[in-house]
Amino acid sequence: MARPSTNVTGVERTFGADEIIVSKTDPKGRITYANEVFLRVAQFTEVEVLGQAHCIVRHPAMPRCVFRFMWDTIQSGHEIFAYVINRAKSGDHYWVFAHVTPTMDDRGAITGFHSNRRCPERRSVDRIRDVYESLWRVEQRQSGPREQVAAGMAALGDFLRSKGTSYEELIFSI
Repeated sequence: MARPSTNVTGVERTFGADEIIVSKTDPKGRITYANEVFLRVAQFTEVEVLGQAHCIVRHPAMPRCVFRFMWDTIQSGHEIFAYVINRAKSGDHYWVFAHVTPTMDDRGAITGFHSNRRCPERRSVDRIRDVYESLWRVEQRQSGPREQVAAGMAALGDFLRSKGTSYEELIFSI
């Protein structure tokens, strides 16, 4: 499997405002489809990503709790919108505004997930970056991944309550 660089370069990759990154996964989050824009921006080939967990593009600066929140939401059969920082194979990063939806069969069982990602506005990235950095710092004070997710989820809940908003309202207000 081709893994992304464990290093981060600090170099930001972008894609066109008229382009959409598309991927589909099975119910466990393994990639079953990636469009050309995904492959180009993430710097992978189709062979390298098909069958791999979608976290192949996870950037280490992305709070674990946001992924947990996203995963819990889509596994419950609901769509979610989120800002995400991803890591390309080279270690470069790229921001996306993601819309992830579950795909269901005629009985309502989840058969996979479909994600469309657009290039976010710079001002939106600047706003969410501060929130994510705060959550990431909370997580980093913990000893392991489970503890990081739990602490991050608590911090996210506290932040949303302090603002009197939901996660969805926060995302659309940015």
